[in-house]
Amino acid sequence: MKNATLRQLKVFETVARHLSFSRAAEELHLTQPAVSTQVRQLENHVGLPLFEQLGKKIYLTPAGTEMLHYSRSIIQQFREAEDAMSQLSGIAGGRLNISVISAGDYFFPRVIAEFMRRHPGVTLNLAVHNREELLHQLAGNLTDLAVMVRPPSGLDTVNESFAPHPYVIVAAPDHPLVGKRNLPFSALADEAFICREKGSDTWNSMQEGIGARLQNVRIAMEIKSTETIKQAVIANMGIAFLSAHTVALELRTGHLAVLDVEGFPVMLNWYVVHRKNKRLPPVALAFKQFLLTEGAAQIDRITAVDGLIRRRGR
Repeated sequence: MKNATLRQLKVFETVARHLSFSRAAEELHLTQPAVSTQVRQLENHVGLPLFEQLGKKIYLTPAGTEMLHYSRSIIQQFREAEDAMSQLSGIAGGRLNISVISAGDYFFPRVIAEFMRRHPGVTLNLAVHNREELLHQLAGNLTDLAVMVRPPSGLDTVNESFAPHPYVIVAAPDHPLVGKRNLPFSALADEAFICREKGSDTWNSMQEGIGARLQNVRIAMEIKSTETIKQAVIANMGIAFLSAHTVALELRTGHLAVLDVEGFPVMLNWYVVHRKNKRLPPVALAFKQFLLTEGAAQIDRITAVDGLIRRRGR
């Protein structure tokens, strides 16, 4: 074990979390053979297999389960050491460690870029996750800050809203309902909805926004990719309930249109979240304050969705 590296432990932890070499490779931005090599090298150091394969699935061996416990402990100790050094270095030399729900990747890098422009010397560790992975990051204390739509209810976290997050129903620009005013939701009864998968943040927002009427929605397809949903809607395969922030570009270019449906847009909020007892480094505290004071204005500047919704939908 004395020759095992932190990199090997991190790769192993990611594979163990996903129980998938391919998903771990995607998260780590590595090739699958590179991931396999790191795990194999760690197994050589341990002297025992850490995974076993049954059919097409992999599982942790007893040694792997034990190793996962210690790997996470070691990784967390290194992370705490980095946090302590960040406390000493202050904002200018600090590392901003933040995770964002997938809908945020359409604008959030530019929000962070503005913060980093004002604070030269800050280094960035940005991860984009679906809701399940983001909750895992918070539960495992693997991130300083998380930006999401629906804060967790089962974790001891501090949740502060910093910007509105509108959801709209979009269609192809030549859809028959485009341009019609004040459509009752019942007017969509015969429309094919293309939705994100159950359990995703967008699906949960759809449940919250549509409520009991969701049982009358004709769901034609469930797709895990927002980009694929947008392309399907552009191709007139159906309509979709999506975050307005994810369709701003298509609304601006006229490839999508907002349907003027009563009760829409559904207004939720963006939240910045962190563990209650988390000792945030100065750079994370500064970025949190930046979001609370300027986040809404920055997002509106980048997406301009308010004007787009009014112009396209009405």
